[in-house]
Amino acid sequence: MTRNLTVAAAQLGPIARTDTRAEVVARLLALLDEAAAAGVELVVYPELALTTFFPRWYLEDPDEIRSYYETEMPGPATQPLFDRARELGIGFCLGYAELATDAEGTVHQYNSQILVERDGSHVATFRKIHIPGHDANEAWRPFQHLERRYFEPGPDGFGVWRAFDGLVGMMICNDRRWPETYRVMGLQGVELILCGYNTPLHYAPDPSQDPLQGFHNHLVMQAGAYQNGTWVVGVAKGGVEEGVDSLCESAIIAPSGEIVARAATTGDELVVATCDLDWCQNYKGTLFDFDYYRMPQYYGRITAQKGAVLPPAPPLTEPGGTGGKLEEVSPS
Repeated sequence: MTRNLTVAAAQLGPIARTDTRAEVVARLLALLDEAAAAGVELVVYPELALTTFFPRWYLEDPDEIRSYYETEMPGPATQPLFDRARELGIGFCLGYAELATDAEGTVHQYNSQILVERDGSHVATFRKIHIPGHDANEAWRPFQHLERRYFEPGPDGFGVWRAFDGLVGMMICNDRRWPETYRVMGLQGVELILCGYNTPLHYAPDPSQDPLQGFHNHLVMQAGAYQNGTWVVGVAKGGVEEGVDSLCESAIIAPSGEIVARAATTGDELVVATCDLDWCQNYKGTLFDFDYYRMPQYYGRITAQKGAVLPPAPPLTEPGGTGGKLEEVSPS
């Protein structure tokens, strides 16, 4: 008997700076109702799904900055989503900006996702690890990418939870570009990874990458799915938002690395696939049987160092020579 789970990637089109939480939640509810009609059991919403992508601006007003964060989940604006999902018996994953206070009273700013089961119970909250962009005002850019100003890396790493009759993990946007993200979850037996993203099509530090954004987006998720024998659900908030054109192309990817469903538009769209979680074992138990094939004794560099350490340069040689140090020659 297979473990089939019907999943929807609930892609969002642009959210304007002036849009209210209530207006956005109404769009989330419309996608949720559409999902219910399609027999969906888990709806995955994008990264920072409740507001416009505010890190594109260098904001200085503390009240304006605070307005983009949630201090509780659910809060008054998001409670209708939690209520409707529980009534429908649908679970969901929702990305948002979070203000979290720790036991010492320190307030932290995270880029977060919450995972909620079909009965409305809270499974887990994941905080983004790989924070991209910059933290200083770089006015030369056509728009900014100030995630490092507004967010800190999550403190908990990449977890995997027993939920939806399987083993579920989460990652957010830039996390998907790093192979370690998938492998850490793969080593916990993950069968389904949920990922929301906001990805501008223009990359200011190297515009030559602009036409490759869609290719790279699918490349990393397909490779991570295949190499770890897991389903991956990538969900965008995209389209032209506040003048910035962002990637859509939401996709559901099988453990084989194949895209089984993908978005066709740049707006609000529901992408649905039935995921056989037992399919994961076809890869976890053969090519990627970690217990049998992995050689961790050779992987120490992955956690022992951060930047690249180059091998030593060869000694200088005279032209046509076989080695040895070049001698200094006095000018004639």
